[in-house]
Amino acid sequence: MRLTREKLLAGATVALLALTGCGGSGDKAATEDKVPATATGSLEDLAAEVKCKPDIQTDADEIRQGVCKVSDGKFILATFATDRGQREWLNGAKDYGGSYLVGAKWVAVGDQKMVTTLRGQLGGTLEEGASHHSGSSGGGGTETAHSGHHSG
Repeated sequence: MRLTREKLLAGATVALLALTGCGGSGDKAATEDKVPATATGSLEDLAAEVKCKPDIQTDADEIRQGVCKVSDGKFILATFATDRGQREWLNGAKDYGGSYLVGAKWVAVGDQKMVTTLRGQLGGTLEEGASHHSGSSGGGGTETAHSGHHSG
């Protein structure tokens, strides 16, 4: 079965919106000081680090994606075959909002509290998606016109 980027992104978007809803919340940075080295490995290896058995949703050469449920809630964990594939997926997914924990060829997606908690276990870098409440969205612009990051 061949999966296109569009199909993979659409599936990730539906799962993201179901997990995170539209609202952002909280400002918990308690684990900020205790960030371990960024974890590496397969989807199952990363899930085992946080004591989760992933429900695999996508199992393709380019991306593997599953939903994890832990005592603190749910999140999506995705692993990628290439750094480029990861960045393309992340750039597209971030248009839908959400909070992302980004590691070496993997991404965890959930609400801000969840990814902050995961960062204390998996390391990685926190990234935020676009705000759902900005009042404007992409209608004819190009991706090169907006990097998704703002100074400040």
